[in-house]
Amino acid sequence: MARLAEKNAVVTGAGRGIGRAVAMLLAKEGASVVVNDPGVSVDGSGHDNGPAEQVAAEIKAAGGKAVANYDSVADTAGGENMIKQCVDEFGRIDILINVAGILRDRMVFNMAEEEWHDVINVHLKGHFNTIKPASQLMRQQRGGRIVNFSSISGLRGNSGQANYGAAKAGIAGLTRVVGRDLGRYGVTCNAIAPGAQTRMIQTVPDASRQLRSQRGIATTPQSQIRLVDPTPEHVAPMTVWLCTDAAWNVNGKIFHVAGGTVALAHEESPITQIEKDGKWTINELRTLVPTQLLAGIPNPAPPPPDLDIPGRPAPSSA
Repeated sequence: MARLAEKNAVVTGAGRGIGRAVAMLLAKEGASVVVNDPGVSVDGSGHDNGPAEQVAAEIKAAGGKAVANYDSVADTAGGENMIKQCVDEFGRIDILINVAGILRDRMVFNMAEEEWHDVINVHLKGHFNTIKPASQLMRQQRGGRIVNFSSISGLRGNSGQANYGAAKAGIAGLTRVVGRDLGRYGVTCNAIAPGAQTRMIQTVPDASRQLRSQRGIATTPQSQIRLVDPTPEHVAPMTVWLCTDAAWNVNGKIFHVAGGTVALAHEESPITQIEKDGKWTINELRTLVPTQLLAGIPNPAPPPPDLDIPGRPAPSSA
């Protein structure tokens, strides 16, 4: 059963990894696909038409419809062009899936301004550059599906990824807002926070993995995954399901998808609180914030025991 017959899709970053897996499954489900990928390296450098052309060729060899696109999502014109190409080639756009991304990992105190801007431009601005032109058409036609890609780095935090984490947190917020902007027109917008073995994950040094694991901020905690080796192909089914008619009432949500696990992310809302009539004093907050508001909630990156920290209680002697 072709669930997406006569639907037309744009998938950014579709030449490799998760984007490729999503594009292939969309086509298998009957969608015509614009396979976008400028063929850059993980850090965003270089250009190669090959990845997009290869995926488009694979889809057509399997009996599907696809065209390659090599634009950069970081460029406003690039985002507009890939949406226009979908309309010119297939008649309209029904599905937009934003997967494209790069990494420029660096501790925030060492991060260059260029490294900040390059990652923000591809991820956060890149989502806007495709969503705006697609949303204009989807609003007019009273229907469409948008699926964005956030990350645990933005939702919980990974050390050394201030640029990437900020962009991915922004994408989560963007998703919730776009869902509210477009829901009345029959358009949904959701996001995936994936966990999969991709070339981006493979670039993370082992030392960084171990440090994140020790601090409880591992990118994909194995205890939460039902498969030992989560692949891009495991992320594709939930992504594609969100594009089907059956998902008409799923909007503004973020899903963690890794291996055999699909989880709904908890929306940001107060989890603990303290109240009083009138204004708090600093002395009151000094006592109540640690003992009540943050009771049982750990510091994600506590300083080592041997570091002299003003205000930290001295260790008790036995």
